[in-house]
Amino acid sequence: MHRRPVLKALLLLLVLAVALGAFGLWYFVNTGVSAKQQPGAVEAFVARRVRNMAIARRAKSLTNPVQYSAEVVAEGRAHFADHCATCHANDGSGKTEMGSGLWPKAPDMRLPETQNLSDGELFWIIENGVRFTGMPAWGTGTKESETASWHLVHFLRRLPKLTPEEIAEMEALNPKSPDEIREKMAEEESHKAGTGQSPPKPAVPHKHKH
Repeated sequence: MHRRPVLKALLLLLVLAVALGAFGLWYFVNTGVSAKQQPGAVEAFVARRVRNMAIARRAKSLTNPVQYSAEVVAEGRAHFADHCATCHANDGSGKTEMGSGLWPKAPDMRLPETQNLSDGELFWIIENGVRFTGMPAWGTGTKESETASWHLVHFLRRLPKLTPEEIAEMEALNPKSPDEIREKMAEEESHKAGTGQSPPKPAVPHKHKH
C-alpha cells in the first residue's frame, strides 16, 4: 500500500527530469551555444552553482599560511598583472577582449560572488582551475606554486580598493604583443639616435614561476 506514493513521487521526478531535459535541448537548439551572448540569469545561476560544486569541500576550511604584508600584496599584484590580467583585467573587472569572449564570462572579482569565497576556495580555484570554463589550473604541485597562489589570494582581497597608481604599475607589467614590443624598441632607438647613444639591447622579459 505504501509503494504507490513512492512510485508516484519517482514518476513525477522522472517526468520533471525529462521536461527539464527537453527544455534545455529546445533552448540550445533555438539560441545556439555561442560564447558571444551574455548569459541569462538562469545560466549565470547554474554556472555559479556548478563552480561552487566543483570546489573540493575541504578547500573552504583552508587558511592562508602566508602572512599579509605590503610586500606580499605587491608580489601578488605583479603576478596577477603578468598571468591573469589578460582575461581578468588589471582591476579584476573581467572587461577585456579575452575575458568578454569566454563563457562563462570572466567574473568581476570585486563583487561578492568572488569576495565572499573563503581564502581556501580562492586558492583551490587558482591551483586547480574550473572545468568547462576558461579558468586554467596554475598549480604545479610545488611549494613555490602554492606560495605564489596564496600571494594572489591576498591580492584578490585588494581588488575592490585598487588605486590608480597600482593599476598604472600593473599596466607596465602586462604581457606585450610583438607589435607593442617592436614599437617600444623603435621609440627607444629613435630617442637614442637623437642623443648620439647606441640603441639598447632587447630586454629579456621577466617571467614569474608558478
